[in-house]
Amino acid sequence: MKKILVTTLLFTAALAAFAQQKLPSNFYLEKLDNGLEVLVIEDNSVPLATVEIVVRNGAYTEDSAFNGLSHLYEHMFFKANKDIPSQEEFLKRVNELGIIFNGTTSDERVNYFFTLSNKNLMEGLEFMNSAIRYPLFLEEEMKNENPVVDGEFQRAESNPYFELFQTFGRKMWGDNYYRKNPIGLHDVILSATTEKMEIIKNKYYYPNNSMLVVAGDVNHEEVVPMAEKIFGDWEPSDFDPFERYPIPEFAPLKGETKFLTESENAQVPLFMIGFHGPDTRNDLRSTYAADVFSYILQQASSKLQKDLIETGLALQVQVGYQTNKYTGPIQIILVPNPMNVQAAYDKLWEHINMWNDPDYYTDEQLETAKKLLAIDDAYSKEATSNFVHTVTYWWASATIDYYTNYVENLKKVTRQDISKYVNTYITDQPHVVGLMINPSMKGYIDLSAMGFEAGEE
Repeated sequence: MKKILVTTLLFTAALAAFAQQKLPSNFYLEKLDNGLEVLVIEDNSVPLATVEIVVRNGAYTEDSAFNGLSHLYEHMFFKANKDIPSQEEFLKRVNELGIIFNGTTSDERVNYFFTLSNKNLMEGLEFMNSAIRYPLFLEEEMKNENPVVDGEFQRAESNPYFELFQTFGRKMWGDNYYRKNPIGLHDVILSATTEKMEIIKNKYYYPNNSMLVVAGDVNHEEVVPMAEKIFGDWEPSDFDPFERYPIPEFAPLKGETKFLTESENAQVPLFMIGFHGPDTRNDLRSTYAADVFSYILQQASSKLQKDLIETGLALQVQVGYQTNKYTGPIQIILVPNPMNVQAAYDKLWEHINMWNDPDYYTDEQLETAKKLLAIDDAYSKEATSNFVHTVTYWWASATIDYYTNYVENLKKVTRQDISKYVNTYITDQPHVVGLMINPSMKGYIDLSAMGFEAGEE
């Protein structure tokens, strides 16, 4: 009995040690009684402070009736609220405090942020509190903002390859395409109402689904009490939004799906190939392997780049992976030489089928990729006002630990990890292939030889 008790105590202690967050020396993380996480990042290089609030919201919380409205909500954040009665007054207060502000909406995060003098930090926190907790969603402001958000959509549509990107997304994600489409749908955006904004607020905008970050020339011993005073009475939800409104899993791809799109404005052919990759809920280790392997392939010395770019078969080839909580996409972009489209496409697949060969890359290339990723990570931290956005991305799509331990875990990636990643998610796995061409290219591109048919959609 004593032996069992001792073993249990040791196991409990081990779990506690494993659960402790390993934070950099200038990171200070606290949780208020209402569940709001408060992260302070001290950096006294310049007398500025950046204040950011991040909410677990975004495209992944949207169905077709709400697609694009997380983004619209983000825009309405910078309008009238209980304490600032109009956008004009909002902008006046921005000027008084010397604020530079913005916000972004992605698949799994919405964040709002501004930078100001650290002398105005208390007023800045009060300003953020009013905006996050008490938006008014005035009907007149909604009418003005709906076409502004839709205008961003229209600017994206001006890209000649937009139709390829959109069709590719629909093929990749099926019925849940909307949950990977933060830009939204025209009719949903233009017909959005105050009531729909309130629905989003009442589902996701709670302190226990948010994090406040204060970064720059600040002192955590002063910031945390300020946050408690200003945000401490923000009422938490009595439910977990992701239990009450669960995110559906993406249906697995089946076999090979090919499609062809055409545009008079496409200057060169462009292939997109996509696989469903790992996510941070189910296969954390493979997310690191995916990053390292992608960097190996991007090196000029890689076999992929030498065989496609140096030979002139292609103008560009990129392999990337996006880390997500819900099915991260693996995406390959190929811009072939217009005179060698089929040869470039065939050569790309020849390489994809070799990616699990032991001699496809060298140990030196593996270590170089890890070093380059570490350098990129270090470079991204030069401006605190910018890298806080990276921190909040990982908080939403993984954990703070994922970010703070990122380089350390990259160093642990082995050949076996990469082999498992390639075998599990790429080799002989279902995938989507899209091709966009200019109609004039049909005269010299043999579409049927590559499995595409003219007019195919």
